[in-house]
Amino acid sequence: MTKLPRNERVEVMVDASTLDDAGVYRLSDDLALVQTVDFFTPIVDNPFDYGRIAAANSLSDIYAMGAVPLTALNILAFPADKLDEEALAEIFLGSQQICEEAGVAVLGGHSVTDNELKFGLAVTGTVHPDRILRNDGAKPGDVLILTKPLGTGLIANALMNGAAAEEYIDAMVQSMTRLNRFASEQALKAAADAATDVTGFGLFGHAGEMAKASNVSILFCAETLPLLPGAFDIASSKSYYSAGERRNQEFLKANTLIEEDVAEPFQRIVSDPQTSGGLLISLTAARADALIRELEAHGEPAWRIGMVIPEQSDYRLRLIAGAERESWERLTELAANAMKEDA
Repeated sequence: MTKLPRNERVEVMVDASTLDDAGVYRLSDDLALVQTVDFFTPIVDNPFDYGRIAAANSLSDIYAMGAVPLTALNILAFPADKLDEEALAEIFLGSQQICEEAGVAVLGGHSVTDNELKFGLAVTGTVHPDRILRNDGAKPGDVLILTKPLGTGLIANALMNGAAAEEYIDAMVQSMTRLNRFASEQALKAAADAATDVTGFGLFGHAGEMAKASNVSILFCAETLPLLPGAFDIASSKSYYSAGERRNQEFLKANTLIEEDVAEPFQRIVSDPQTSGGLLISLTAARADALIRELEAHGEPAWRIGMVIPEQSDYRLRLIAGAERESWERLTELAANAMKEDA
């Protein structure tokens, strides 16, 4: 594929060159425009929930940039001969509910007929040019925290095959419809060095983009990864592989080191395509602990899952195993040694 030329306009502050979550265009010294678009096929059966999930997922890119979403446009492709107006209305109503919760005005949109249903939003927000959360600022010594559990792709794929328990589906929907607004606000207050949201490329795909853009490597603990109910069991079943999961695994292979004793389910989980996942935030250890306490105090869990180290020649991402406490202690030791070697 031919690479598109980089936009050289001075007003463009963030474009596609670092694979960040949204584009940013400076309007003035204290105001910048943030724009993104996302849409996908249904991953749940309920059309109202589908609309809610699609809206939360689209808004997440704005939050990942530290911005405030203001307006949205609906994007719909639908099979006219297979979907009735009532189902379409439920999708729009679900999306509208989330947009109202976020304080976003839906201004209209566009629809086309297609063989497969697809829905999402084009979202516009604003941010101060000096307060953008980008994916290219992670620093050696930083701790990575994640604000939502993993496993949406595994559970959604099991649902499509009639093999997901109701409690798994309910937990997945609850997670996917929770906005990343508060996590974004608190990441800004905590002076985070970098952030991104975890979506279709999975945890390791988006962490890999952060590592590449920041010229660092990242260590992860398998046992500290937060999981949705049922995700580990589904990953252990060695079934319900999605095309997206396999593509992610293949793409990451060259820059990933997974230790031999890492259980196979975790190897799937780090490549699992997420929908409306959490924010992955990089910041100093002290600030990370304070941020986790603040989020948890407001009913939003967050987890320490990795550490940033100087760039390594043989891997960009490394996954280690062990009991949770032991693996984190080993991870911090590995990070300390990498920092010493680089000094």
